[in-house]
Amino acid sequence: QAQLVESGGGLVQTGGSRRLSCAASGRTFGSYAMAWFRQAPGKERRFVAAIRWSGRVTYYADSVKGRFTISGDNAKNTVYLQMNSLKPEDSAVYYCAARLGYGVTYYSKSDYDYWGQGTQVTVSS
Repeated sequence: QAQLVESGGGLVQTGGSRRLSCAASGRTFGSYAMAWFRQAPGKERRFVAAIRWSGRVTYYADSVKGRFTISGDNAKNTVYLQMNSLKPEDSAVYYCAARLGYGVTYYSKSDYDYWGQGTQVTVSS
């Protein structure tokens, strides 16, 4: 069974930066895409960013465009999320996700097959 493990969460001040990492462990697999979602208290888990390994095409939620950058290493099943110009509304538990097969959408939780346990990011005002 493959597992995704996130790291890099913590407390950061408004305007600061943070880099999240996610690595697959256990049984290795070839993912088609990987993504980051986030969930604030009392809210649904929402799409943040995704990367499709073929062509290294990236997708972003409007709320993070220009501030967050997703990158990674397909061979290592590792994905990163560089977060800049952080705002208090970015505070949430950030989850890594992996998709095994082909698809045309990347924004829904149901598009992904494996999930990490999450890492908390808190942005202080």
